[in-house]
Amino acid sequence: MTQNERIDRIRSDHWIAFDRATIVLNRLTSLMETPRQSRMPGLMVYGSSGIGKTMIAKRMASKYPTQYKSDLGITKTPVLLLQAPPAPDERRFYQHLLSTIGAPMWGRRTVSELEVRALNHLRDMDLKMLMIDEVHNLLAGSYREQRRFLNMLRFLANELSVSLVVFGVNEALDAVRGDDQLARRLDEHFLPLWEDDVEFSRLIQTLIAAMALEKPSGLTVASLRTILKVTGGVTSRVFIMIKSLAIDAIHSGEERITDEAVATWRPTWNKHAWTVPLETAVEAE
Repeated sequence: MTQNERIDRIRSDHWIAFDRATIVLNRLTSLMETPRQSRMPGLMVYGSSGIGKTMIAKRMASKYPTQYKSDLGITKTPVLLLQAPPAPDERRFYQHLLSTIGAPMWGRRTVSELEVRALNHLRDMDLKMLMIDEVHNLLAGSYREQRRFLNMLRFLANELSVSLVVFGVNEALDAVRGDDQLARRLDEHFLPLWEDDVEFSRLIQTLIAAMALEKPSGLTVASLRTILKVTGGVTSRVFIMIKSLAIDAIHSGEERITDEAVATWRPTWNKHAWTVPLETAVEAE
């Protein structure tokens, strides 16, 4: 593999899994294995921006891809991942849903018409889990609009007998809890910022190993604490920093991330954001 190919691989959006992400994925898999019932259990995954929520949601969706059943002439979609609209707007949500599954409705339609069309298609798809990312977008609406949007999500989960999973920042937690019926059905899973502990050390070791450098790095505890301080314990920034250091190590021929490189690295998040995908994780052993 050439140097450029190695660097392209580091920059690419590929799954690398760490323990924290695996725990959430295991919880979601358990929901998928739950027999259908009138009130399916669900989950709310929340934490600071950049902590890895969207990465987990995308990974879960990729584990259960859409499949076309040629013998039946139908398409099965076990898991559907949608992003919440910028504001709690039922019409925009249904339009986005229908567009995502390849069944858009053109022209002016009532919310009821969009709802019926969406339900019919989702039933045909044999949906088992509906995941809504960026659910904190509902905070852009009034209290009444928030309640209506949450009622809509609960209605869909009830009608389809599917597990509802929502992902959002910490501020969205109180809004979701404001709907008592929905809150009782959604367990909560908090993703905290990283701290100076063994878990963070394992994350850095696994991430560096995924960079496939030719020499072991062997960073000191002081370097780990520097990484934690520079990134603020935010997952996306940790990945950006390690990937940047690995690319620098390849360019220089050092082929390892040194304590000196960590100490002199400066965060340039805007510069690196377009080359280093934020939604990645490290495959745990």
